[in-house]
Order: sequence, then C-alpha cells, then structure tokens
Amino acid sequence: MQNRPTQNLGRGKGKVIEFAPLSGASEHVQRRRTGIEEFDRVTGSGLVPGSALLIGGDPGIGKSTILLQATALLSKSARCAYVSGEESLDQVRMRAQRLGLAQAPVELASATNVRDIIETIDKKNFDALVIDSIQTMYLDNLDSAPGTVAQVRACAAELIRAAKRRGVCLLLVGHVTKEGQIAGPRVLEHMVDTVLYFEGDRGHTFRILRAVKNRFGPTDEIGVFEMAEQGLVEVPNPSELFLSQRQQEISGSAVFAGMEGTRPVLVEIQALVAPSPLGTPRRAVIGWDQARLSMVLAVLEARCGVTIGPNDVYLNVAGGLRIAEPAADLAVAAALASSLTGVPVPQDMVIFGEVGLSGEIRNVGQIENRLKEAYKLGFKSALIPGLSGKKPANAGNMKLVQPRQLKDILPLFSEGDD
Repeated sequence: MQNRPTQNLGRGKGKVIEFAPLSGASEHVQRRRTGIEEFDRVTGSGLVPGSALLIGGDPGIGKSTILLQATALLSKSARCAYVSGEESLDQVRMRAQRLGLAQAPVELASATNVRDIIETIDKKNFDALVIDSIQTMYLDNLDSAPGTVAQVRACAAELIRAAKRRGVCLLLVGHVTKEGQIAGPRVLEHMVDTVLYFEGDRGHTFRILRAVKNRFGPTDEIGVFEMAEQGLVEVPNPSELFLSQRQQEISGSAVFAGMEGTRPVLVEIQALVAPSPLGTPRRAVIGWDQARLSMVLAVLEARCGVTIGPNDVYLNVAGGLRIAEPAADLAVAAALASSLTGVPVPQDMVIFGEVGLSGEIRNVGQIENRLKEAYKLGFKSALIPGLSGKKPANAGNMKLVQPRQLKDILPLFSEGDD
C-alpha cells in the first residue's frame, strides 16, 4: 500500500508548549450564587467566573423567565447584563415588571451582532452576561443566516472565548428541535461548560431544570420550580409536590423512590391494564422508557406466569417527571400487578429495585438515601431488593420487604390478600 504524502507544515513555524505539573496549586475560584437555591443546586453551588452555561427547553417553558430572575438577584452583588436578540427592551421590561424585578440594576440591550457584543464585553467589566438566544446571533463575516449551523457554532465560539478571557459568567439560551434537543450543531453542547434543560408539561404548574452536563458539579441534578403569577417559584421538597394529589387505596398506583443527581425524589407511578378491543394491544408510556416497559412485561409473563399480552397497558409517571434510572423496574412491575388484580399497593409502602431478565431483583445505588427520604415523608414500609437479610442504615422503623425474585412479590397482589 502506497503511503500518502504528508503536508509539510514547515519546521520552526510553531512554538513549544509549556507544560505544568499535575500537582501544582490552582487559585480557588469563588462561585457567584444567584440566591435561587434550586438554580444554584443544578449549576453546582453557583456560577463559575469565565464559564459558559447553555439552557434549552420548549418555547414558553420559562427559560427567559428563570434567567431574568437569576440575573436580577445576582445584580445585587455583581454587574450583570441581559442581551436579547428576540425581544425589544420594552418587552423585557414588561416581563421584569410582572415579576417584580423592575428595580433590579440589570443592564439591558437588544442586539444580535456578535462583533458589537464582544467589543462591549472588552470595554465594560461585566460579571455575568445573558444571551437570549444564541440562534439569533450572527457574525458579519459569515454569509449564512442567523440560526444556521455555521453561525451558531462560530458565534458561540467567539462569545465563549471572550467570556473566558474576561472572566464573565456567560449564560446562553438555546432553542430546541421538535425532538427536544438543542437546535444547531451538537458541538455547541461540547463547547460550553454546563448544559441545562428545562422540562415540564404545560398542563402542569411546575418545571424541572435538569443538568445533563456540568464540568463544575454533578450531572443529572434537578431543580424543581412551580409556575406562579410572580414567575418561577422554587420548590424545596419536590417529593411532597409529586405525591400531593395521590389517591387513597387505588389499584395500579405505586410510589417509587428515585434519585435525581444527589437528591432522592419520591414520585407516583400509575399503571392501567385493561382489555383491548384491538387485534394488537396498545402500549402507551408517559415519563418512562417504552423499551424498558416491554422488558418488564416480558419478565412478568415469562418468569412469573402473569398473562398481560391481550390487554392494553398504559403507564404514567404522575406530575410530568421523566424517569431514566432502571431502579424504577420493581415499582412499575408492582403497579402493573396491582392494576391487573385490582389489589392496591399498601398506601404506606415505597418501592424501588432493578429487574433482570431472569426475574431476579437487583440492587441499586444509594438505598439509604432513598429510605431516609421515604421515612421522612411518613412511609412505614419498603419493597426493596434482597440484601442477604442486612437492614440498610437510615431505614428508621420501616418494615422492609426484600424479595430476591420478581415472582415473590405476586402474593402481595393476590385476590383476598390482607
């Protein structure tokens, strides 16, 4: 095989890179806390000077609202600017007035030319800068229109470079596609230090701010907010919110103790198994993985002898929260068995555990934290993976049911069970 000729870059054209030892001491960076505890939790205890944060979400979900609130509170101790490429100054002022933030010392501008914005960053000593949104920005040396791949990538690179050079906390708003991903090149999420997604259903009053990437803190951390007349109000105890409308003694309902980042969250999982009038039964899921539901149904049929095939199956995570961890398998299986038999899950029982394909119930992480949160909210029993009879710490006086196989939970939902 003939070798390809390599391009001659020219000797002596570059310069030697200086390396530093890994053991060297670094200067401690003081984070800037906004005062919104849920926002600071997701960002990793505040904003890091010189960092770039990208926040995405559906239109009208509250991206501009939360950033305006955070900037207004931060402006009490830092110089903050809000640059809008989508709204006029009057529109931003109207929102600030509605939120009760009209007197906050935030500097406003309506601009889209990145060259002008960078010149302003270099001339004024801002501590935090909001760009709403990155898809409206443009560089005049590119022929493409704002929002295209080339413009979004180039504008973000220039803004991030300027922010790191001047030590400015840069907060970018990003549009999302119909699939829920941030619009533009995927490299945009790699360029920034932190990526936050605003989740929530417009039919519910609360919003979930989730960190999917964070170079300065934990990922998958969530902050919960409730949409009110005065804007987004933080919810310090999400478990109480998610369980506030739970019905008493209803079959097909199970409480799952999950982990969102470092925070335990209790949420209700609802299942409905009903006879199907169709030749092919329906499988509808909201808030969980459809493929994982199919797996749990297959294990129930093949390993436990539960006949669900000819029925429609509907699964819903109440409140609009989306669950990704496999620890919800056991709670889903319990809700399905409860709906099929009509026997409710005990009202004071919390459930979590991963289900394997052979029907075994596998251990999950942070069991003590899950049980501690459930005990704090008044739950008296827990259905958890078998741990060789060892009682986890922080369980309090909770009664622990620890099956090893999924079929071992079926007696809880037999007809006439006490």
